[in-house]
Amino acid sequence: MDHNKLALPVGTTLDRFIMRKQEDFPYATGELSQLLRDIALAAKIVNREINRSGLIDIAGAYGNRNVQGEDQQKLDVIANIRFIRALRNGGEVCTIISEEDDEKIQTGNVQGKYVVAIDPLDGSSNIDVNVSIGTIFSIYRRVSPTGAEGTDQDCLQAGTHQVAAGYVIYGSSTMMVYTTGNGVNGFTYEPSLGEFFLSHPHITSPKTGTVYSINEGISEDFPEGVKAFVAHCKDQHFSARYIGSLVADFHRNLLKGGIYMYPATRKVQNGKLRLAYECNPLAFIVEQAGGKASNGFMRTMEIQPIGMHDRCPLFIGSTELVEKAEEYMAQYANADAEAVK
Repeated sequence: MDHNKLALPVGTTLDRFIMRKQEDFPYATGELSQLLRDIALAAKIVNREINRSGLIDIAGAYGNRNVQGEDQQKLDVIANIRFIRALRNGGEVCTIISEEDDEKIQTGNVQGKYVVAIDPLDGSSNIDVNVSIGTIFSIYRRVSPTGAEGTDQDCLQAGTHQVAAGYVIYGSSTMMVYTTGNGVNGFTYEPSLGEFFLSHPHITSPKTGTVYSINEGISEDFPEGVKAFVAHCKDQHFSARYIGSLVADFHRNLLKGGIYMYPATRKVQNGKLRLAYECNPLAFIVEQAGGKASNGFMRTMEIQPIGMHDRCPLFIGSTELVEKAEEYMAQYANADAEAVK
């Protein structure tokens, strides 16, 4: 009898995977690897809090509004505290930008080489109804000298300067998906062992798909180019899939093909999603998986931010679908410009 069959391998852990990838870079010093581990640790803690939110009094509204003017959920606040604490204690990060905080957060780690932009709990309004939610993060190297606090210049880098980005989806299973610019890999959390295991190596997004994700409840406010593209999707008998949780919609389309759109509207002319900690990290991931991200006219990661909480329209997913959407946006650009006047 083959004794190995009695104890089959459980797979590659996230920690081991990160260590192996670090060995691919002879000049790597380990700080980025440790930073990714810090994020994974905080994600495990947040996952625990989410899974027990219905049993203790941490679901529902907190009673405050964040800098975006959105009602904070209790778990928004908890997740923000958990990630900030993990990043501060890790020592690799000098400054943090969070969706939940108006100003940049100085960690006190003046020797830290990295800046993190994070949405601690995306889709948190869905917590009470058990819909998948997530965390989105983006990592940059600081451009200011070490030995002092991080600056606005560190926080206002274009997405092309990201050194890593990822997201965690808390759903039927909890997954962490990330890239350091050498492809995209996904890890599923095994709660009995307390470890993330490699489950989706070398994620490649389909070049096209038959799913479009958009909030059609506000379709009357869409630009004409978006209306025309949605009509095209319907003519092609695409399926409409919109969860209302960005990470969940993006994750599905990343794996199965499709396009997610949150365009500018008459009421929100810059779009709703935030460039630094929603659009840019997902754009980095989708491009590394073979997809595309755009504001409808230009590559998302080439947009230069002006403020830490800048908003941006987003068209993201399978390359052919994003390019088709851009064609419609260009075709109706003049009509949309007149409508704004």
